[in-house]
Amino acid sequence: MIKRWSKPNGYRQVFAISLRLVGSMGSITLMQFTDRIFLANYSLDAIAAALPAGIASFTAIAFFMGVASYTNAFVAQYTGAQALNRVGAAVWQGIYFSLMSAVLLASLYFISHILFDLIGHSPNIRALEVTYFNILTLGAGLVVLGSAMACFYTGRGLTWTVMLVHMAGATVNIPLDYCLINGVGPFPELGIVGAGIATVTASAFIVAVLGLLILSPKNRERFGTWEGRAFDKDLFSRLMRYGLPSGIQFFLEIFGITFFIQMLGRLGDLELAASNIVLSIETLSFLPMVGFHIGNATLVGQAVGRGRPEDGVYSTTSALHITVIYMMVVAAVFVFTPRPLLSLFKAGHQTPVQYAEVMDIGVILMRFVAVFCFFDALNLVYSGAMKGAGDTRYIMWTIAALSLGVMIGPVYLAVQFIGAGLYTAWTLATLYISALGVAFMLRYRQGKWKKMRVIEAQPLVAEVRCGEM
Repeated sequence: MIKRWSKPNGYRQVFAISLRLVGSMGSITLMQFTDRIFLANYSLDAIAAALPAGIASFTAIAFFMGVASYTNAFVAQYTGAQALNRVGAAVWQGIYFSLMSAVLLASLYFISHILFDLIGHSPNIRALEVTYFNILTLGAGLVVLGSAMACFYTGRGLTWTVMLVHMAGATVNIPLDYCLINGVGPFPELGIVGAGIATVTASAFIVAVLGLLILSPKNRERFGTWEGRAFDKDLFSRLMRYGLPSGIQFFLEIFGITFFIQMLGRLGDLELAASNIVLSIETLSFLPMVGFHIGNATLVGQAVGRGRPEDGVYSTTSALHITVIYMMVVAAVFVFTPRPLLSLFKAGHQTPVQYAEVMDIGVILMRFVAVFCFFDALNLVYSGAMKGAGDTRYIMWTIAALSLGVMIGPVYLAVQFIGAGLYTAWTLATLYISALGVAFMLRYRQGKWKKMRVIEAQPLVAEVRCGEM
């Protein structure tokens, strides 16, 4: 264990890359987390509407974000192969895809009321859901674009910059969020509308800063970030070949969660509010896992790019040790001290009886989350390794089969036809996450990912001064 700390792809290197990503995504999640705390204190209806609409918006974004963020694998493998002149071109293909996605996402504005009519929440909740969803999807292209641009740094393992940019975005979002929701000083009281405007403003800020950094003279010289701006048909096609399954996988995964939340809304507003609160806590607590998922994907991608997949095995084992220990600590907190976390979401307009009911339900749901903690560690670490190599089709088909067969279909039947309650639905969700962890572990151990590669077999390396990366 001690020797593994200092070795290449050992604990120290995994921590160095992943924790900065945790900081980066932590800023994004913190924005969402505080957004929901502000809304929970603003009104019960606002918090009941925020998570379903937010998740529905993220579901719409998920496919495009999954494709755009797969630029990370190309940047990582080009870095491993020392084909640094191809990095800029790879990022630009992700940017072009992101710009196309912005138009499609904005068009959802015209059908949003139909979508939420189908969900069937109470009229007051539905009106807030439509409003919040429209604002988020109009600005959704910025989120996809930011994901593609961040790959310029994350794919090379240089995650400090992304972390600092997202932290700066949080400093824009959080105070603006509070002011626009509650009407502080010169700002009008906009409620859930203000929350949406603050989120889009922060996304625009992040994109602008990343763009200025990527196009700096040093990056133009080393990585062709301006010279590589031309549309590259072959490179774009390969991004689609490997990125589309990744996008579909991400969409299906998010869709499963979205469907789950929407079905819970049919059980009652208190059940929905309690589930929203628990899922908000889970999102923040599980954040490091996502950082290690991307960090390990980067290290595996670099290992494959330089023709040493065994280095990827070492980084995956290191990441697994770290994440399993962390998730066991999280599970213990969720089981033994859930109420202090749940109390952060006390709604200003809740009656004492409503608050007590939400708390009691939340305590039980936190135990469900504790049960699947270990399996989620397996899921994210092993799927990250396979993504870094290019094994995206297996991940796509596995999530499609398990989400439909274990969660979406059974939850719909249980709630809609059998009359099952909240805890049956959460049991099925727990089984789904556990099954994913086992499936990805078995696929990883087969070792097929070791023979995969997303970049060309012999990328052209320009005779340029690369300097330090």
